[in-house]
Amino acid sequence: MAIAMALCGGIGILHHNCTPEFQANEVRKVKKYEQGFILDPVIMSPDQLVHDVVKAKKHHGFSGYPVTVNGKIEGKLVGLITQRDIDFLPQDKWNIPVKEAMTKLEDLICAHDGITLNEANKILQQSKKGKLPIINDQGELVSLMSRTDLKKNKDYPLASKDEKKQLLVGGAISTHDEDRYRLDLLCQAGVDVIVLDSSQGNSIYQINMIRHIKQKYPDVQIIGGNVVTAAQAKNLIDAGVDSLRVGMGSGSICITQEVMAVGRPQGTAVYKVAEYARRFGIPVIADGGIATVGHILKALSLGASTVMMGSLLAGTSEAPGEYFFTDGVRLKKYRGMGSLDAMEKHKGSALRYFTSESDSIKVAQGVSGSIMDKGSIHKFVPYLIAGIQHGCQDIGAKSLSVLRSMMYSGELKFEKRSQSSQVEGGVNGLHSTPNELGLQKR
Repeated sequence: MAIAMALCGGIGILHHNCTPEFQANEVRKVKKYEQGFILDPVIMSPDQLVHDVVKAKKHHGFSGYPVTVNGKIEGKLVGLITQRDIDFLPQDKWNIPVKEAMTKLEDLICAHDGITLNEANKILQQSKKGKLPIINDQGELVSLMSRTDLKKNKDYPLASKDEKKQLLVGGAISTHDEDRYRLDLLCQAGVDVIVLDSSQGNSIYQINMIRHIKQKYPDVQIIGGNVVTAAQAKNLIDAGVDSLRVGMGSGSICITQEVMAVGRPQGTAVYKVAEYARRFGIPVIADGGIATVGHILKALSLGASTVMMGSLLAGTSEAPGEYFFTDGVRLKKYRGMGSLDAMEKHKGSALRYFTSESDSIKVAQGVSGSIMDKGSIHKFVPYLIAGIQHGCQDIGAKSLSVLRSMMYSGELKFEKRSQSSQVEGGVNGLHSTPNELGLQKR
């Protein structure tokens, strides 16, 4: 899911309802999926066995490995072993050394250290090779380039990437001190942004965690929240957050406003927080209540820089969970982290709502339900992007920054709609109509 989101131009946030080691490993998978210069490639030594290559392919998912004298980066390059070298090697020969099966150095096309990414890409295109080792003047391996990354770059021109041409990915942690270990593992894995997962972000726990992260990892960006007022936002901005999530009780599976009588209408919350945060250059994320393209456009018009989508993407094939059928409709289970089901199965969900495992009474702030099949992210997200573009076109805004400036200048206005206008603004006057957009009735 995180890989698919980044390839489509967004970013996926990996949840923390798992062990720190598992979450960090998922971050590595995203970061290694697409790269420019691969600075830490998997390397074989000449004396390792072909069996080790087969085992590495099963573990990593790819089969091209440079071979150096010492089996490490910056070791002298002696060859390259790929799937083509062992395709027709019988299994009883897998115990031979890599040096007997690999493609020797003299048969490889290499580039020298200092080459630009564009120049290296041209060599890959012209040579029609799968891998391009980058070596220094001493013949030592410096980095590696892969043809598959070049193809991914062509297929996904809107992909979200860092300066190393790796996909962007975020990781969620709680505000409890025990998750500082999780933070260390995520940062070591190369996470781009840390999301502090809290239903009410204006707490001393979150403020202390923000200060700790900024002191230990000053280059890692932090998304704080959730908040719904300017006063809440001020405390987190003063602590050093780089962005804010806005929303409380507005998600499709969240019942905080109903059960706790705490929260704020999402449109008002986004507008008020964004209006305050923009003075400090802090972007705002509208988190909750996004069920259609129109909701995305409303959030962006009210000052949000982006939106967080849960239920809207929960029915896609990349989302976790298995499909099932009910009354002929293909569905996927979707549950809130504040639901009793989630709190009983995951410690992280309980801690998010300050509920310990020993508590005999748990108060649900979310529910579990099912969501309709939305197909693949790779088809659904482009549909959302096109919808936003059409919305901006109808409003007369050439970009999202122009859209926000129109709102703050008063050129773009919101009006109350009567019950009758809401009816006529939707599908009406028909006996029946297919639900072509796959929208759930609210």
